Amino acid sequence: MSKSRTSVFFFLFLFSLSSVQSIPPPSDLIALQAFKAAIKPSSIPSYSCLSSWNFTTDPCSVPRVTHFTCGLSCSSGNRVTELTLDPAGYTGTLSPLISKLTQLVTLDLQNNNFYGPIPSSLSSLPNLKNLVLRLNSFSGSVPPSLASLKSLLSLDLSHNLISGLPNSMNELTSLRRLDLSYNKLTGSLPKLPPNLLELAAKANSLSGSLLKSSFYGLNQLEVVELSENSLFGTIEPWFFQLPSLQQIDMANNNFTLVEISKVVNLNSDLVAVDLGFNQIEGYLPVNFAIFPRLSSLSLRYNKFRGPIPLQYSKKATLKRLYLDGNFLNGSPPAGFFGRETSVTGSLGDNCLQKCPISSQLCLKSQKSTSICQQAYG
Repeated sequence: MSKSRTSVFFFLFLFSLSSVQSIPPPSDLIALQAFKAAIKPSSIPSYSCLSSWNFTTDPCSVPRVTHFTCGLSCSSGNRVTELTLDPAGYTGTLSPLISKLTQLVTLDLQNNNFYGPIPSSLSSLPNLKNLVLRLNSFSGSVPPSLASLKSLLSLDLSHNLISGLPNSMNELTSLRRLDLSYNKLTGSLPKLPPNLLELAAKANSLSGSLLKSSFYGLNQLEVVELSENSLFGTIEPWFFQLPSLQQIDMANNNFTLVEISKVVNLNSDLVAVDLGFNQIEGYLPVNFAIFPRLSSLSLRYNKFRGPIPLQYSKKATLKRLYLDGNFLNGSPPAGFFGRETSVTGSLGDNCLQKCPISSQLCLKSQKSTSICQQAYG
C-alpha cells in the first residue's frame, strides 16, 4: 500500500474517532429524548426549537444548520450545559429524566405551558446555577430535595401554581435571587437562604406576621417585595435594621403598626419604602427621616393621623412622598412648597388645612369636614 493511501486511511480513522468522541454520552441523549417526549407533539410548532430536535444527529455538533438549531448549549467536552426553550407554548410535564443532564448549568423553560409537579430529581443536578420556570402552570410544593442544589444562584418560580415551600429553603446557601411571585403560597415564609440578595413573593396568600426567624442572618438582603399578600400585625424595628436593605415593597397587606428604632445605621442604603394600602394606625413614623439615603416613601391609604412631621420636609434626599388617603391633620410643613423643593407625590385625601392647591402635592382634594370630625371624634 502506498504511503499516500496509508496517510488517507489514517486521517479517516482519526476523523472517525474524533466524531465518535464528540457525541454526548448516552445519559444526555436519554434525558433530551425523554424531555421532548413529555411534551405534547401538537404543542410543538414547526418554527420552534423543539421541532428541530432530530435525534438522528448529534445534539452538540456544530454548525447547527438543520437540527438542534436552538434550545440547548454544550460544553467543549460535548456535555449539555444549558437548556433554554423559546416561548412557543409547549405543553407538557417536565420529565424526571432531566436529572441525567448532570452538567446542566441553566434550565430555563419560561413562558410556556408546563404543568404538574416540579420533579424532585432536579436535586441530582450538582452544577445547576439558574433554574427559571416562570410563567408556566407548575403546581404542588417545591420538593424538599431541591435544597441540595448547592450551586444554585437564581431560582425563578413566579407566575405558576406553587402552593408550598420546604422548611429546608435556607440550605440553598449559594442562592442570590428568589422569585416566588404570583403563586398560591399560604402561611408564613420559612427560614430564607442566608446569602439572598433579592426576595420577591408578590401576589400570593402569605399570612401572619413577619417572622424574625425567617430573615435571621440575611446580612446581604437588598430587595424585599412582599406586596399583595395577607400579612398582618406589626412591622418591627429589626426588619428596617437589616444591614443591606435598599428597597422594601409591602403594599397591599393588612399590617396595622410600623415601628422604627431611633438608632438607625447611618450607613444604611435604604432608598425606597412602600407600605401603602395597609391598615397602619398611629402617627407617621418620624424616624423614617433618619435614613440617610431614603428618596421614596409611600404610606398612602392607611389610617395614619396627626400632623406631618417637620423632619420629612427637611429631608434633602426625599424626592417622592405619598401620604394621601390617611387622616393627617394640621398644616403641612411649609418646606414642601418652597421654590427649591423637588418633592413629588401627594398629600391629598387627608384632613389637612392650608394645603396650597398651587402645589402638585395638593392637587387631590382633602376629605370632607364631616369625615374628619368623625375620625377625630
